Amino acid sequence: MDISAERRYAEEAGVVLAGMGMPQAYGKLLGWLLICTPAAQSGAELVAALGLSKGSVSAGLRTLEASGLARRVAMPGRRGSFYEMTPDAIMRAAGSEKFTYFRQLMDRGLEVVGGEDAPGAERLRTNRDFYAFLEVEVPKLIQRFKDEQRGRSDG
Repeated sequence: MDISAERRYAEEAGVVLAGMGMPQAYGKLLGWLLICTPAAQSGAELVAALGLSKGSVSAGLRTLEASGLARRVAMPGRRGSFYEMTPDAIMRAAGSEKFTYFRQLMDRGLEVVGGEDAPGAERLRTNRDFYAFLEVEVPKLIQRFKDEQRGRSDG
């Protein structure tokens, strides 16, 4: 079966994102929404393009929409729901509160083992400190990126 370069890209995105813990079908949807033309696609178009079940597409779109990675848009002259990737989807994912959640989880782990100086606490401290670092630095990097993007579009 010969598949298009776009479909191969979506399949690759599915594999990469599955390696990060996301269901492979959701990764395929995200990959497709990054490159498809037109940028907004209906559920039926996504089913046809990706060879996924209607249920997988529906569940995937709900998840991507809830996480802010995709959004529902109107298509003038066409009926039904259409979805497109939000322009800043990856920045939203990178700048989400997950770093805070992981840092808090490490703090709770430190409480469970008996505190910062307890035997075995080093791995919790190291991970907590890493997530605390990301919690502060990632938003700065995102803002710097946005500023640089604005500078390019202004210049």
